[in-house]
Amino acid sequence: MDNYDVIVVGAGHAGTEAALASSRLGCSTLLVTLKFSNIGLLSCNPAVGGVGKAQLVREIDALGGEMGRAADASGIQFRILNASKGAAVQSLRAQVDSNKYKEYIQKVLRKQKNLTLKEAETTEILVSDEVCIGIRTTREEIRAKAVVIAAGTFLNGLIHMGLKSFPSGRINEPPAIALSENLKKLGFHILRFKTGTCARLDSRTIDFSRLKSQAGDDQPEFFSFSTRSAKLKQLNCSITYTNQRTHEIIRANLDRSPLYTGLIKATGVRYCPSIEDKIVKFPQALRHQVFLEPEGLNTYEVYPNGLSTSLPLDVQDDILHSIEGLERVKVIRYGYGIEHDVIEPTQNYPTLETKSVQNLYLAGQINGTTGYEEAGSLGLVAGINAAQRVKGKAPFILDRSSSYIGVLIDDLVTKGTSEPYRMFTSRVEYRLVLREDNADLRLSKMGFELGLLPARNYQAVIKKQKQIKEGLNCLEGKVKPSLALEKKLSSLDTAAVDKPVKLKDLLKRPQVNIGDLEHFAPRLKNIPRVAKREIEIDLKYAGFIQRQFKEVEKFRNLEKIKLDDKLDFQQISGLSREIKEKLTRFRPLSLGQASRISGITPASLSIIMVYLKKTKAI
Repeated sequence: MDNYDVIVVGAGHAGTEAALASSRLGCSTLLVTLKFSNIGLLSCNPAVGGVGKAQLVREIDALGGEMGRAADASGIQFRILNASKGAAVQSLRAQVDSNKYKEYIQKVLRKQKNLTLKEAETTEILVSDEVCIGIRTTREEIRAKAVVIAAGTFLNGLIHMGLKSFPSGRINEPPAIALSENLKKLGFHILRFKTGTCARLDSRTIDFSRLKSQAGDDQPEFFSFSTRSAKLKQLNCSITYTNQRTHEIIRANLDRSPLYTGLIKATGVRYCPSIEDKIVKFPQALRHQVFLEPEGLNTYEVYPNGLSTSLPLDVQDDILHSIEGLERVKVIRYGYGIEHDVIEPTQNYPTLETKSVQNLYLAGQINGTTGYEEAGSLGLVAGINAAQRVKGKAPFILDRSSSYIGVLIDDLVTKGTSEPYRMFTSRVEYRLVLREDNADLRLSKMGFELGLLPARNYQAVIKKQKQIKEGLNCLEGKVKPSLALEKKLSSLDTAAVDKPVKLKDLLKRPQVNIGDLEHFAPRLKNIPRVAKREIEIDLKYAGFIQRQFKEVEKFRNLEKIKLDDKLDFQQISGLSREIKEKLTRFRPLSLGQASRISGITPASLSIIMVYLKKTKAI
């Protein structure tokens, strides 16, 4: 019987980040997967990032995770979304070569020290006295000091294609039925969620000449702070639209839709609905946009983003053939819907360790999320905390004021979710200070101190901080009224000055960019572009940023008041029975977390504060 420090079950985006994190932190780690060849597979669309999601990927990179580097190495188009909007919501999105992404992840895993890969089906979590001690596969028992479950959509997975359904964790892969049943027997509350994917099309049968082409950015940005240039040839995407004929086909076949005939009983993704869901819920819409995204450089497969469906195969053909440019398209692989089990996430601590079974951690879609980026974030944190537990070190917890990852985890473990959770910028209270561009400045020190982020990467962050400081010092200088200045300001359509003014005050004007001031402060030319961007954002949004920092400080004051996980809330007089029950169930680790539990009032927080002071707990 083998023994490891950490076992990770599942090798999707969550599992790979968890396994890399624990092994890089010096723990002997076993990564168990059903199929070696599918490690790192992009099950759905061939893209990483997007609004709210790019922030997660940048944070993974800043902490020492791998997703950002994998996306950069396999990226075939990079675009900043919301480029015309404020810095708080600008987000990078990359089309990636699916095969090269998978190859990159597999190569990294095989080279990683302290990491062993095993192809097997995990059927049971071994538990003794409410402590996880390992796993059982179909062939053997394997012991470990901590276990991370990252099962994706495999737990009791059921695929739907029209009125036909069959057990599967992913197309052509078996589901994890025994493991799901085992988790139920361990007492976990199980939810049932649904997700889906689009058909894959043969690009040789698409008439691109009739479609609008969409290119990437001329000067691309990257997810990893260590990436300097694109590795692969860059490709364009194309855009087409559904039409009234498409919508008529869908409406005429709703009686064959598993979603509308009751076959699918699980809750679907609100913000990424199937095409049949769009037609029913938005009948006033005359058309819906479809992005034709190439799956890679050496494949003919194209992903029609926006056409996720579980309708029958013949109906999928009819839908596709009704769309401009796709009249003669051939399908390589049809779309489908999949139902799967998830663990209600309030059963976890913010470390992602389960409350009922010690040393058992849950990562990825098993916590009720959807999306590669959310999965990778949870995998990284679960892997770090599993390793910290094994090494007897303090847990690693990110809060809402520090990161998007902190918001993601806090939302899940404090509020729970009744539908597949997807990250958005709107979920983040402090998004102006938690931008994707400054993730390295916020989190790299944590990653370095943990032992995940290499020293050279952290030194690059320190250098960037110095460059920002140098640039700010340059902008403290004053410029006098002159003909050159008057001409520059006039060309920018902003008012002239009649007395000496600091360059930083000119930069605060919406019409002025930092590059416009280089003539008046030549040293700015030596400041790298990424540092200049930080300077410009910090100065232009200075008032708002300072206001958010004050809000963050208030938030952190509540977070500093820790609650013992063994605190008996039943003994606190003055709390209602309902509040005592909620606090006992959620077991918050801080007064701040307690404040975000639904139904916990300010008055009840004051009562807890008085009790803590009375018992000298604070």
